[in-house]
Amino acid sequence: METPATTGPRKVRPPAVAGRFYPSDPVELRRLITDLLAEVPAATGPAPKALIAPHAGYLYSGPIAASAYAQFIPARGQIKRVILLGPSHFVALNGLATTSAEAFATPLGVVPVDVEAVREVRLLPQVGELDQAHEQEHSLEVQLPFLQTVLGDFTLVPLAVGNASADDISQVLDLLWGGPETCFVISSDLSHYFDFQTARRLDRATAKAIEALKPGDIGEERACGRMPICGL
Repeated sequence: METPATTGPRKVRPPAVAGRFYPSDPVELRRLITDLLAEVPAATGPAPKALIAPHAGYLYSGPIAASAYAQFIPARGQIKRVILLGPSHFVALNGLATTSAEAFATPLGVVPVDVEAVREVRLLPQVGELDQAHEQEHSLEVQLPFLQTVLGDFTLVPLAVGNASADDISQVLDLLWGGPETCFVISSDLSHYFDFQTARRLDRATAKAIEALKPGDIGEERACGRMPICGL
């Protein structure tokens, strides 16, 4: 079932990387995600409050993304709002950027934006509105088809992250924390451009730092979503 749209959204952010990072055909896309989810172990406990998920093309990151999103399956029907943070790859910005869009579209349907939450978070000085940061940004978009498949109906608070401190980001998360109806997704790949053995070593150290809740141990070249991870 496609994610229902809100009544007459005035401004919809269209998909920018459908057909490149993931299939543009909705039947093919849903089949791919369903197959990826079927290949990973089922969740064995309650859904987490937050996930860290990759944002490369599905050809490369799909199995890992599926292993993350499978953890949300038990909360389908309970999670009604997703706070989505990802690094801004194309537009340099200070702080975090919301959007004036009232919905985000993918080949699987339209995801309404929680405009009231966006207005609330914009009261923070480190948060502004910058549509250009969202127009071509893949780090947020590639998460949406997985979320649509796993959660069904939900609203979205999309935040592109630029030059922001961990404290800046943690203030945003605190403000939007909510209850079991709200979850967080941090979009981040890990190390880039290293040889295989070096990447494995660095990524293993990053994973250990995350598990140990030691953001200071995550170096600048360890993850493109390093600051949202550290804020979380």
